[in-house]
Amino acid sequence: MSSEQTPTTPASAAADAKEAGPRPGRLTAAAALAAVEGLALAVGGAWMLVEGLTGHPDDRTSAVTGGVTLIVLALLPLLAARGLVGRKGWSRGPAVITQIMALPVAYNMVRADSLAVPAGIVLGVVAVTALVLLVNPTTTQALGIRGPGSAEK
Repeated sequence: MSSEQTPTTPASAAADAKEAGPRPGRLTAAAALAAVEGLALAVGGAWMLVEGLTGHPDDRTSAVTGGVTLIVLALLPLLAARGLVGRKGWSRGPAVITQIMALPVAYNMVRADSLAVPAGIVLGVVAVTALVLLVNPTTTQALGIRGPGSAEK
């Protein structure tokens, strides 16, 4: 059984984290950005849900469905942020996917003629910044992700 297939216990994972040294600032920043995005999705979803149930939306079903959908989508960046803080290698994938999904949303918000333009700019900057942080070699190394061709023999 290789070292990649050997299950780790919480105690051994904590020991590995201590051996690796302090968490890099880039990894912490990427986790913070993912958490902020997740919280924004959850708050937006809750707002849509409450408005759909208590307000007078054009289509109550769409408002409630949209709110629930946003709340469920908020789980992806929130789980990714938790994994990044814990230096879990699996967490980079969901974090990158979240940023890639945010880019077209930001683009459409910037193209709107409304108050969504500044929010779209902020979302675009956050998504690009988080992507840069997530693919940074320091972050990759801190998560224990090896590049192609670097498998142990």
